[in-house]
Amino acid sequence: MKKKSILIFVKNKSILTFLESFFKRSRKYRRLNCDSAGTLLDVLSTNSPAALITETALLPLVAGQTGEAPVITVIGGNRENGIEASIDYKADLYIHRPFLDKDLAHKLHMIVGLKETNIALKQEVQHLQTINDLTQLISSTRDPQEILFRIVRKIADIMPVSRCSIIRIDWLHKYAYVVASFETPHLTAIKLSLKKYPEIEEALLSMKPVIVKDIMSDPLMTSVRDAVSPLGIRSILVMPVIFEAKVIGTLFLRTSRTEHEFSEYEIRLLKTISDASANTLHNAFLFTRIEDEKTRLEKLAITDYLTGIYNIRYFYHRLIEEFSRSERYAIPISCIMIDIDFFKKINDSYGHKTGDAVLKEFAQVLKKHVRKSDVLARYGGEEFIVVLPQTAAGGAIAEAERIRSAVKNHKFKSMKNQISVSVGVATFPSPRITTYDELISISDDALYEAKKSGRDRVVIFN
Repeated sequence: MKKKSILIFVKNKSILTFLESFFKRSRKYRRLNCDSAGTLLDVLSTNSPAALITETALLPLVAGQTGEAPVITVIGGNRENGIEASIDYKADLYIHRPFLDKDLAHKLHMIVGLKETNIALKQEVQHLQTINDLTQLISSTRDPQEILFRIVRKIADIMPVSRCSIIRIDWLHKYAYVVASFETPHLTAIKLSLKKYPEIEEALLSMKPVIVKDIMSDPLMTSVRDAVSPLGIRSILVMPVIFEAKVIGTLFLRTSRTEHEFSEYEIRLLKTISDASANTLHNAFLFTRIEDEKTRLEKLAITDYLTGIYNIRYFYHRLIEEFSRSERYAIPISCIMIDIDFFKKINDSYGHKTGDAVLKEFAQVLKKHVRKSDVLARYGGEEFIVVLPQTAAGGAIAEAERIRSAVKNHKFKSMKNQISVSVGVATFPSPRITTYDELISISDDALYEAKKSGRDRVVIFN
């Protein structure tokens, strides 16, 4: 059992002799001698002794400066005067002659026990206050990301950690995602391989807290010690967050303070926080998954399944918007229709699988050579279409020629032969165009003319 430290500030020789004899035999306490009030105050500022023992004559030198250390006065002279001085200077307890080991042991047991009880009560109050604060924090917003950040920030406020994160677990793919970190308020999910975090894996498998007191000696960290040790990390605590008997995430804490290990109180507090936050975290993770799935479905709804560029449905939606803007503000708009020359021969000669690969690569070539403001889509089969907002005939022809040249000079991975394209261009305003449908129709007519007149060329109709 680790002995508790008792500070001794005594100059009376007979009292010192008694104390030396007492501590020599004691199995519970060890003494730390201070020869001056200055030394005593220095020790008190850097340590937290279980108690202080001093004599009546020295009380005026230390009264009101002992912090949370309880004080026992040893009365060596007149008993009545000594008791009065002890009361005046607010000593917690006192002993007097004849000095007895049992008396001092009993007084130390009482005063140290009382101090520990007070510390425990203060921690419990802080514990409850933290949970209350956290409950109010997470109930005052509906933003899942903000809720997660508030949890880790609150933990970092009350614990000396260098990192505090919430990690969401992807059981299917064996990955984890850092979804909140107190160092980065607007963090987006950072992907982690669980193989590189054995402490997280262990917490997931055991469904219990994992405490690594020292990464340099803990066998759990053997496989990653070389990678982690340069970071200056001393200890790690992983607290699983369990919802309906399943680990949905973890509270992941690291400390780089060499003198700090996670205390039993901190571990208990984190367990309470994880339990209190489980439902909130579950809802936040569920909301995130729903939003991700919603985004994925929205993207699928506007994306061509084969080429990955916009589909014709989304193209028409954007074309109607841009054509209406063009009419309202009298600004030009152009449309480019592109068709791969002799694409049927590619399918016949190389097969449809190769044809699909060519279409995919072709779409990426187009995407690379159109502007960010343009809307590129697959029109159908081997035909592609581009709407060019705020672009007159000259700019549209220049872009069409750039596309035609880029395709002709591109070496496709799926086949040896080069590919050429025919391109039709139409621009509004034009006497022949009054609607967005006519803009497409005229560009299609121009494409037909390009193919009829020899292919591998650009034709514009106004």
